[in-house]
Amino acid sequence: MDLQPYFLAQKMTDLGHLSPASKDLFFNKIHLKTFAKNEMLLKEGKVCHEIYFVEHGHLRTFYNKEGKEINLQFTLPGNFVTDLKSLRNGSPSSYNIVAGATSSVWVFEKEKLLKLYEQSAEITAFGKNLLELLLMEQEAHAHRLKIQTPEERYLYIEKEEPQLLQTISLTQLSSYLGISRESLSRIRKRRSL
Repeated sequence: MDLQPYFLAQKMTDLGHLSPASKDLFFNKIHLKTFAKNEMLLKEGKVCHEIYFVEHGHLRTFYNKEGKEINLQFTLPGNFVTDLKSLRNGSPSSYNIVAGATSSVWVFEKEKLLKLYEQSAEITAFGKNLLELLLMEQEAHAHRLKIQTPEERYLYIEKEEPQLLQTISLTQLSSYLGISRESLSRIRKRRSL
């Protein structure tokens, strides 16, 4: 398959060397899918069987608490997302992953990846590095939620993920930060002074 979009090709390089033969094997087992805005990729209560990589658009991860959506994560182009616990253990997912905009997403099916591991040591190493990356990102995110104030989390986004501020609404961002929209507006106002 000749189609190797920039973001995925770059991320693959970052995660380890794959020979042309391994890349061909890999790209023949994954597929690019377009999801419409608000289309569900993973539904709470279902077992996760896939890893997603955003090439264009963005994905939103959230859970429902007493009928209210609580945002956990926004996945921008060049990044992976999955429910790691559900993927590894076969347990029902505790959250949802939905397209936050029309999005082009590479879909990695768990069973196909496992078969690729049997065919290529390079792909096995890539998969190990990918799982480590997902675990480190999950841990860093949980760490920020536990020890940082909402304002510190906003400052982190402003510095490290500024694209997020242009991509998602203030309502979605306030849910992600765990504060009201009014509190977020006050933080933003202080930052602009």
